[in-house]
Amino acid sequence: MTQLAFGSDERTERLRRLQPLLVQRFGRIERAAAAWRAPEWVLVQGVIGAQTRSEISNAATDTLLSRWGSWEAVAEAPVEDLQGELATQTYPNMAAERLKACLRALIELRGGVDLAHLAGMETAEAMRWLERLPGIGRKIAAGIMNASTLDRRALVLDGHHRRILQRMGLVPAKATTSRAFEAIMPVMPPEWDAADYDEHHLLMKKVGQTYCRPARADCGPCPAQALCDMGRTQC
Repeated sequence: MTQLAFGSDERTERLRRLQPLLVQRFGRIERAAAAWRAPEWVLVQGVIGAQTRSEISNAATDTLLSRWGSWEAVAEAPVEDLQGELATQTYPNMAAERLKACLRALIELRGGVDLAHLAGMETAEAMRWLERLPGIGRKIAAGIMNASTLDRRALVLDGHHRRILQRMGLVPAKATTSRAFEAIMPVMPPEWDAADYDEHHLLMKKVGQTYCRPARADCGPCPAQALCDMGRTQC
């Protein structure tokens, strides 16, 4: 199956050198194949999970499906009921409204909450299709492709990951998520598979939470310092 195009330059080698340093500091983060979720589940989790810890959004997604029995039934549920069920999310009212809009749009396009057709599409094409849905941006689209049974090489970029790439000089300093994605994907190590992409994202997220924080970077103990433009020159 055709994937996004990959090349190699100095940034590729930095990413290769960075990964074992992150694993040494934080340990391996591996997701067993048995834990992979359906693309539809990942879509829902992404839509409701803005600025909410993943484990909380995971539990809320499971609760929605358990209570209503199908994503089609969730789409028809009263928004007030969804808001109550999503009380654990950071923005429950917004999450409920976005979820209904997204699921209804998907039903209109596909006749149900069904993303099976993505398996036959090239990764970039599938992501563009997903981004037509309300509430689906580049981060969620990449998550659906990478962190589900689709198991594609698509890099998920949250705020932490994008900030680190910018400070390292691997993507433009003021890049949006979409622009950062387009800049980093061609230089990802071509030998990495989808699981490597997932682990890399989760490790970079830990760097952002622990050292490379938004207001103040703690470069000294950061495992990425020697490979980071900011870490070498400003810290």
